[in-house]
Amino acid sequence: MDIKEFKLKLPNQKALIGFDYGSKRLGVAVSDISRTIATPYTIINRQNWQKDLTAIYKIIEEKEIGGIVFGLPLQMNGQEGQTASQTRAFALRIEKEFHLPLTFWDERLSSLAITNFFTKEADLSRKKRSQKLDSSAAAYILQGFLDALKQI
Repeated sequence: MDIKEFKLKLPNQKALIGFDYGSKRLGVAVSDISRTIATPYTIINRQNWQKDLTAIYKIIEEKEIGGIVFGLPLQMNGQEGQTASQTRAFALRIEKEFHLPLTFWDERLSSLAITNFFTKEADLSRKKRSQKLDSSAAAYILQGFLDALKQI
């Protein structure tokens, strides 16, 4: 669904959850209820569908989530590759489980931007950087979406 349709379907005073999908880890970010600020929240270490679902359900309940944003890893030419297809498939399964508005946001270069930030700006070891990368990338994706949503 496009951003305009997504905005129309969102309930009032509910936060958004953003995901940076990976086959091994799922980066998670959440917004505030005014949908202004995205914050890195956690990393879900993927195990199996039921455990992933349980972890996501817990966050959706705790944070009073009203909509879902998945980063869509498009190729540099704008085409969808295998990873984008896997992301879509996972996201559609999530949508069927939670019945919340769901949309995708172009995530090209998000991980690179966050990696560069951690390398240049933050005094973090390589291990700590890798632990924070996925949730920070999810926040970067969600923040870009929130900024665009305010313009609609």
